[in-house]
Amino acid sequence: MADKKSDASSRGINTRLAHAGPDPRDFFGFVNPPVVHASTVLFPDAQTMATRGQKYTYGTRGTPTTDALAGAVDQLEGSAGTILVPSGLAAVTIPLLAFLGAGDHALIVDSVYSPTRNFADTMLKRLGVEVEYYDPHVGAGIARLMRPNTRVVFTESPGSNTFEMQDIPAIAEAAHRQDAVVMMDNTWATPLYFRALDFGVDISIHAATKYPAGHSDVLLGMVSANSRHWPKLHETHITMGCCAAPDDVYQVMRGLRTMGIRLERHQRSAFDIARWLKDQPGVARVLHPGLEDDPGHALWKRDFSGSSGIFSVVLDGGGTKKAHAFLDALGTFGLGYSWGGFESLAVHVWLGDRRVAKAPTEGPVIRLQIGLEDVEDLKTDLLAALDASRAISG
Repeated sequence: MADKKSDASSRGINTRLAHAGPDPRDFFGFVNPPVVHASTVLFPDAQTMATRGQKYTYGTRGTPTTDALAGAVDQLEGSAGTILVPSGLAAVTIPLLAFLGAGDHALIVDSVYSPTRNFADTMLKRLGVEVEYYDPHVGAGIARLMRPNTRVVFTESPGSNTFEMQDIPAIAEAAHRQDAVVMMDNTWATPLYFRALDFGVDISIHAATKYPAGHSDVLLGMVSANSRHWPKLHETHITMGCCAAPDDVYQVMRGLRTMGIRLERHQRSAFDIARWLKDQPGVARVLHPGLEDDPGHALWKRDFSGSSGIFSVVLDGGGTKKAHAFLDALGTFGLGYSWGGFESLAVHVWLGDRRVAKAPTEGPVIRLQIGLEDVEDLKTDLLAALDASRAISG
């Protein structure tokens, strides 16, 4: 068998996903790595114990199961190391805690995932970190916002719920001139459609709950770092003791194998439905950077190699009552948070916490996760929802 890592970059993405991670020969030929449930690890003698002179020393510090997934992600990300944590939100908070302290200044994109904002506005501020939100369209202009104490620039592209694109290379270049750490929540694109570290990002963050797991039954976060920032990220992870459960890690490893073909279906169906929705009565506009008339399309086309299955639709007029009528008329779409699973979901998004990137004014914003169902069935469901919403006067 050839060395998988040596020629990984020349292989197609589905081949890489199928073979990423450990060599089956390391586990007696079994295709899947073992699920190791561990706290205590025994040492052969006192000297080895005193020096921790063996690969595994305690369950929180890694097992063959966590190494299998982390190694596979490193191959996809091109990263020096990856930590695995119990949720997507933990994947956000651990690196922020690793690189920020009292007296530091953090720039966070205003279209960020709402729980990230909540953590910044509560925990970070209580720790003495000054938090400032910036316009997702700022690009190289972020240099004007940098301060001598700016330590982190936290990006998310496209933006949560409203899908604004950011010029990540320009932002990273400006941030690095002042030695700030650039972090990116890259959950939407996954490493398949955007390799964040290749575009100047230092820390790439993913809610593996979404597409890597793919079945709405696992909570997991992944954080990957380049070689310069990996030691500090790893040290903080060990210090925090925030480790992922082995069965969850295994399920994400299993989901990773099919993520490529699932994303192809999510992408194709989402594009079909997004283009169709643009022409439907009751729709003001569709927020999807892959659409040719989207304000962020040029950046998406320049930097990304694909798109996932989540976007938003802005209804034409009305408020909460109209949004609820739309949602309540859905039958195939479920009403629920998260995304990236096999089922389609819809949610009325609240954007009242925005400081700079204001919410669309035409009407309510409905976020759609396009699952693996047949497109025509989803369109039928959406037509009924649009009919119900148009029947509401306000």
